[in-house]
Order: sequence, then C-alpha cells, then structure tokens
Amino acid sequence: MSVTKGIVKKGDYFDSISLMIISKKIREMEGVIDSAVVMGSAENLLILKAAGLYIEDFANVSDSDLLLVLLGRDEEIASKRLNEAEELLLQSKKKRGTLSSEKNGSFAVTSLESAYKIMPSANLVVISTAGKFAYSQAFSALTVGQNVMLFSDNITIEEELKLKLLAQKRQLLVMGPDCGTAIIGGVPLAFANSVRLGKIGVVGASGTGMQEVTSLIHNMGGGISHALGTGGRDIKEKIGGISFLQAFEMLEQDENTKVILLVAKPPHQTVLEEIGKKVASCKYPVVAVFLGATKEIVEKHHMIYGKTLEEGALLACRLVDPRAQLECNNDVTSIKNVTSGDKYIRALYSGGTFCYETQLILQEAGISSLYSNTPASGIATLANSNISQGNCIVDLGEDEFTKGRPHPMIDFSLRNRRILEEIARPDTALIILDLVIGHGANLDPQREFIPTVVKAKKLAPHIPIICFVTGTDSDPQNRQELIKMLKESGVVVVFTNAQAAHLATKIIRGI
Repeated sequence: MSVTKGIVKKGDYFDSISLMIISKKIREMEGVIDSAVVMGSAENLLILKAAGLYIEDFANVSDSDLLLVLLGRDEEIASKRLNEAEELLLQSKKKRGTLSSEKNGSFAVTSLESAYKIMPSANLVVISTAGKFAYSQAFSALTVGQNVMLFSDNITIEEELKLKLLAQKRQLLVMGPDCGTAIIGGVPLAFANSVRLGKIGVVGASGTGMQEVTSLIHNMGGGISHALGTGGRDIKEKIGGISFLQAFEMLEQDENTKVILLVAKPPHQTVLEEIGKKVASCKYPVVAVFLGATKEIVEKHHMIYGKTLEEGALLACRLVDPRAQLECNNDVTSIKNVTSGDKYIRALYSGGTFCYETQLILQEAGISSLYSNTPASGIATLANSNISQGNCIVDLGEDEFTKGRPHPMIDFSLRNRRILEEIARPDTALIILDLVIGHGANLDPQREFIPTVVKAKKLAPHIPIICFVTGTDSDPQNRQELIKMLKESGVVVVFTNAQAAHLATKIIRGI
C-alpha cells in the first residue's frame, strides 16, 4: 500500500533551479510514485492538497519553510527515499555560497562585491533572488553604475518606482522586476532564444510575448538587434513607462536597429501618449502589438498596428524584407470531424502573454463561458485555479503557481499532472499547450514533457491536443525533433499561439 511521507525544513530557502534539480532526482528514485519539493506558500499548500501530497506536518508552515513530500510504493520505500531526499537537500546546501571558477569561465558568487572583482568591466547585473532581498541588491547595483535586469518578483510597486527613478537619474536601465526575457546584441538573458543578429529592435513588457516575436522573426529569416524587457507594471500609470521609454530611446539611437517592435498589454493612457510622442519623432518605423488595444488607438499614436504577436512579428519582418512569410500548418484533417457538443477548451499555458492573447481571440470569436486565473476584461475569474470551469485558459506561470517552486518552463511536473487531469475529464473537448524552449527553459522536454503528451493521447485519442513550440532551430532543445515527436504522438502542431487559438475556435464550433 502506498504511503505519503514528508518533512518541513524551517527557514530553509532554495532557489527554483535547485528545487527543480532536486525534484527531478527524487521523481527518478525507484519506488517513488509522486513527489514535491516546494516552499511553504499558501498557494503551494493548495496544490499539494489537490495532488494528494498534503500531510498534517504542513499545517503551520510559512513561505520561508521548505516542504519535501513523496508518495512511496510502501512504508519501507517511502522512509528510505525520504532519507535519501534529505541527503540531496544537504548536498545542495553545501554547494551554495562557494566561490569557484569553472572550466567554461563561469563563476558562482556570494555577493555583488565578489562579482565585481571577477568582472570589473561589467555594466549589467542580472538579479534573481527571493523578492525580499531583490530590492536592496538592485539598489546597490544601481548606486555603483550598473544596469539591472531584475528577474525577481515580489517587489512592491513603490520599490519599483524608486529603483527606476534612481536609474533614470543615473542614465541607467532597470529591466523588471519580473523581467523574464532580454537579448542584448545577440546574447540571450534569462528565458530567451537563440536568434540571429539583425535590424529589428524589440521593447517588451511581456516575457513570453518577446520570446514569441523574436523567435518568429528569426524563423522568418529576420534578426534582432536587441530585445529589452521592462516588466509588466512599467507601463502602468504609477511607474509611467520609465523603462519602456528609456529602452525605446536606446533602440532609436542604436546604429544597428532599423525597425522597432513594441509588445505589451495596452499601456495606461498617459504612458501611451508619451510613447506616441517618441514615435512621432522617431526616424524608424514602429510596429506595436498592444494586445487588446484597437487599431484606431494605435494608429492615432503614429504606430503600425499588430493585432496578434504573430502579426506584429510578420509586419516588422516585412519592413526589412517584404518577402517574409510565416510558417503555417494547414494539415488538420485528423480533427476535421470533431464536434464539441457541450464540451470545453482547456488551455494550459506556461506563458502569461499566450494566456492573455488566447482569451482575447476566443472572446472576439464569440466563444462563451470563458474563465481564467488571469482574466482579461470581460472574462470570468476561476473560483479555484486548480479546477477548470467552462472554456478555461490557465496561466501556470502566474505567481500563485510559482511562489516557492520552479516556473513551468523549467519544471514540467505541475503542468504534466494537470494535462492528465484534464484529458480524463468528460467535459474536455480539446487541450491547448505551449512549449517554450530556449535558454533558461527545461533542456530535456523530450524526456520530461513529451511522455506525458503521449500518455494523454493514449488515454483519450479522440480529444485533440494542439501545441506550438516557441523557439528556434538554434536553441539547445532541438526544435525540429520536438515538433516531429509531437506529431508522431498524435498532437496537432501549429506554429504560433494565435494559430492554436483560432484552430480551437473552429473545433469548438464543430467546424
């Protein structure tokens, strides 16, 4: 009989990469049926309860406590594997905080000061720490003249404003907080893709949105000069688009940039007006994908309107090369006879921008009963983000799922579990999935994602699974092999999120 065992490590913080590595090793242990290694946030406790991995010892934990739990084949196995898992934690902890050089020239450092000693000529600091430490680290970096990419979240908007005003005063740039993507002169930072250098510069308040457009531009034969992220709150009224406007100016002054592409949700009106002023005097054409904004508003502010991420990428490419073409999959004959009846779309995203874009596409198409954990205007909020309702579009990369655990682009386990839950539900008509590859993302989706999709298709071969791979053939995960494996498993592969959403609309209407 299977047995659940777990422990609490009080005040023991681990970063998401360490958690992913440890989690993977535990899942691979013989006799372990399921497991989780997460920080003790309220959101993670709900997930553990839903997965049947909650134990009474977790009743009084806090966000700063580490939870380790596993489901073993029997009492003996569970106890033995738990001890082995504890040893993994101990070994990981011993490795933290040691300063060492590697053969490839990379270093592990314990402070900004030690990093400066190793690279005194550096002018950019990437910060990924617990939110409560990130503000002070970013502030320190700015005071010594460093630009900052702030991957960390859980920083207040007041702290963000202070950092950006300081950066502006010192003629520095703060990308973030919660900035997941940037490409500087062809060098990918955080979650980013390998793209060729080129003439298109990108400013984005959207991580996966930037990954989608930069990858599509590369796949159409174009190239990227720089892609500068700002964090999603930058274009809100309180921040005033400080970083967005700075990044725009940087691209306009860059001699290699000839076209500028902007990607974000609609900026606040005051920010939009400031962007419009910059664009009006810009010597280069500017394409704007402000998801949900109208064509009239975008064009009023002197920008070329891109309705979707794919359209924005195509327009930007064609300003450089009029012959540019998007990849498109017209071979969907295997699902042409599917009827939806009273069943629903289940979209399970690792990328928040994809989640938002799909909501807008389905809403405009007249699909009713739309729900999300990050709802766009006019979309209902899920009562419980772990349980689908109606046509459900879920962002599994939202803070409620990632606080104290790896992002779903890194660790597929949470989404894998959700895929199998949705495929087994009688009210599921189809499933939409993104697979985001590139630097920072899981390096082995062939072993850690594809088998779940194969299992899902075997459990319910009549339910279509639509998937698109965001990335390029230059990324380390082998994009073409992944596409081939997905197709062989019975998945319908399209090439953009918009294509996936439009296809889902056709299916659900019974077309």
